[in-house]
Amino acid sequence: MIERKKKLRFTQFILLFIGVMIIYFTYYNKSNIVDESFISDTKKEKIKEQSEKTNLENKEKFINIEYTGLDLSGNRYVLKSKEAYLDEISPEIIYMSSVEAVFYFKDDTILRIWSKKGIYNNKTLDMKFIDDVEAKYLSSNLFAQKADYSNSERYLSIYDNVRIKDIRGNLIADKLLFDIKKQKLNITSFNNGKINANVKLNEKRF
Repeated sequence: MIERKKKLRFTQFILLFIGVMIIYFTYYNKSNIVDESFISDTKKEKIKEQSEKTNLENKEKFINIEYTGLDLSGNRYVLKSKEAYLDEISPEIIYMSSVEAVFYFKDDTILRIWSKKGIYNNKTLDMKFIDDVEAKYLSSNLFAQKADYSNSERYLSIYDNVRIKDIRGNLIADKLLFDIKKQKLNITSFNNGKINANVKLNEKRF
């Protein structure tokens, strides 16, 4: 009789233990799922930004770098950056900050470009200027958010909130395409391709 009671209590204990474990894991896992879902929805962007910042800080940086060369039109250029790092997959791609580029044309004119960030391909010699782009050519000053220099196509494309200040007047455009070989400027405006300006630019001026 006593032995039977012991077996019964042991069986009850085992069943109780199993029940408690089932309840614990059921609610514990559910709580974890809810928490993970909450974090994913509310902090996803913050976590992503922090991860990108950490990855950037871990990259090997180069300070005060300078590249010089000739483009396909035979014009000399100098490209400078206060900080830069190489792309891990494509090392010919260089990411830059505090960028300055100078193009010395054959007719002795000079084009200068500044931007907060930039990307340079040291094989194709193509360049991208990003954020607070400023350019100076002759007596004209240009402001935009983005500019692309294509060595193979021999042009400089300037776009995104383009503004031009010149001693003869100001101009607002959608996009500027500067043909480096011919030193000719094509302007695309917001109003059906018509130039929104109070100044007529010649071929060698922004």
